[in-house]
Amino acid sequence: MAPKITDFVEDAGPVGIVAGIGAVLLAPVLLPVVAGIGKPIAKSLIKGGLVAYEKSRGAFAELGETWEDIVAEARAEIAEDKQTPVFEAASTSADSTSDNGV
Repeated sequence: MAPKITDFVEDAGPVGIVAGIGAVLLAPVLLPVVAGIGKPIAKSLIKGGLVAYEKSRGAFAELGETWEDIVAEARAEIAEDKQTPVFEAASTSADSTSDNGV
């Protein structure tokens, strides 16, 4: 069962009825004023959001480049470790020891 307009009027009382009539009469006057104030505010919020987006986009790109550099350095170190033979370190220490007087 759909509510009837009389239900709202009875619950609102005389103060609510007067406020409702005043709102209906003042709406054509207040809406342009509110829209005139609201539009610059909305535009400034959108501009601020766009500026923040552009700055964060640059920061994320820089962070990505730094991450790629770190990964490349780690891979280079791993490749360098793989190319260095294990026996090379042992022969270096043997070369530096004395020949026992021979």
